[in-house]
Amino acid sequence: MIAKEFPVNDVLRTVLKGLHYPLEIMLTRVRWCVAYPLSLRMDETYMFVGGQWKYPYRAVDRDGAKVDFLLTAKRDLAAARRFLEHAIGRHGLPDKIAIDKSGTNTAAIKSVVAAIGMPIELRQVKYLNNPVEQDQRAVKRIIRPMPGFRFFRCAHILLAGIETMHRIKKGYLDCPGGKVACAAGHFYSLAA
Repeated sequence: MIAKEFPVNDVLRTVLKGLHYPLEIMLTRVRWCVAYPLSLRMDETYMFVGGQWKYPYRAVDRDGAKVDFLLTAKRDLAAARRFLEHAIGRHGLPDKIAIDKSGTNTAAIKSVVAAIGMPIELRQVKYLNNPVEQDQRAVKRIIRPMPGFRFFRCAHILLAGIETMHRIKKGYLDCPGGKVACAAGHFYSLAA
């Protein structure tokens, strides 16, 4: 199939000879890796900052509009709770929250609900958090070719800009002072 379409030289055949999979499958996998940003861990987002992995939290509403994001040094109960309290403080108490099976996020939501005394429906059904996972793609696409960030503060500032530009492109951010013709003009009008 693929070997007939694309002639493979003897040197490449020698290098790939001892591998487990047939050459056609190997070439298809390489082509897909070059053409598409595939990952075995599409549901997790980690960023390399100052030689260490850091963790961005994000929340989107049911329409896919970003509610909030936060870059944290650790993925633990304190960080999850801080993110949740920050999002609630800026946008109010939600009726429902859909998350994956993360024990940390579950514990954070339960502790906030206990502290507030208001009920929040927690939904941990497979694929309900897909809008969050899909929203991460735009940021990953920009960050992926980067070698990493040297400082946490710089990473946070750059991510804020990337997130803001993403919201502008999706049409979720109103322009101060009226309509602007392009996304870049809208971005600059926010800074002014």
